Amino acid sequence: MVVAELVLHTLRAINPTRKVVHVRDGVEALECLQSRQNFPDCPAGHPAVVLLDLKMPRLDGFEVLRHMRADENLKGVPVVVLTSSQDEGDIRESYQLGANAYIVKPVEFRKFAFVLEQVENFWLVINHPPPLVRVAATAGESR
Repeated sequence: MVVAELVLHTLRAINPTRKVVHVRDGVEALECLQSRQNFPDCPAGHPAVVLLDLKMPRLDGFEVLRHMRADENLKGVPVVVLTSSQDEGDIRESYQLGANAYIVKPVEFRKFAFVLEQVENFWLVINHPPPLVRVAATAGESR
């Protein structure tokens, strides 16, 4: 949970007006994205980008990504894998499943903050998200 809190803190510091939604595991991520449960923090519409950890409880990031890309309503939502794994197999599988970017979490805080700022600049400022997008990010971080 410490990394998730760091991500939330850093994203809010970069842009305090940006709505960021955090879920605890892969099941909650899918329920929030698919609006199957009543999550008060999950506004209507689709997020501008999903920050997805591969190592989540109950349902890992690969399964979340697999479900998103199979869902007609979610397949166009950009997904940035933000994880500690540097494994080539994880990188390959993420892109094969439809990830838009793969970022290994830097250990040093300043580098980590810089990476998140770059994510903010590209995925939420420069990138043109698909229609029916809300301006929010969904972070599925477990560690």
